[in-house]
Amino acid sequence: MRKLVLFLHASLDGFVEGPNGEMDIGWVSYDADLEKHAKEILSTADTVIWGRGTYQMMHSYWPSVPSNPSASQHEWDHAEWIEKTAKVVFSTTLEKVEWNNSRLVKEDVEEEINNLKQQPGEDMVILGSPRLAHHLMQLDLIDEYKITVSPVLIGKGLPLFQGLKERVNLKLIENKTFDSGAIGLVYQTVR
Repeated sequence: MRKLVLFLHASLDGFVEGPNGEMDIGWVSYDADLEKHAKEILSTADTVIWGRGTYQMMHSYWPSVPSNPSASQHEWDHAEWIEKTAKVVFSTTLEKVEWNNSRLVKEDVEEEINNLKQQPGEDMVILGSPRLAHHLMQLDLIDEYKITVSPVLIGKGLPLFQGLKERVNLKLIENKTFDSGAIGLVYQTVR
């Protein structure tokens, strides 16, 4: 069975978005180590799960990278990976998605995720989309949490975990410390 993996960056005080709703990568300790770490995580996934906002943000940027001469090798590699990867977008407000290999799902989130888990393939990864992640956490659909914690306190914003109604037991299966002071944590949901 395929796993649903949440991959997010968080501040040490547990926020995934800044106080104005921005996913400000400026506070993430992103460097060559974290680029390599992200590439390793994404190498086990063949499907990306997004909510509307993250899909729109990603679609406005990544397709333009191959024609951008100032893009880094990491950006070119990621743009190539994301272009060929299946993208499932959950939204009740979008009417269509136009990016290559994208599919829009407007209802029955739980049923759709469970159906996707039964299909052959590699992991499915939620990249960003913290509000969708909150909903999927509440439905107990996330199998692994791959969280990169940056050594910064931002004080307020959108919390990593929100709206859980019951305790979720996790097992630490990996941790890494990066030169930047960031920590990569991988927890498996214990059911």
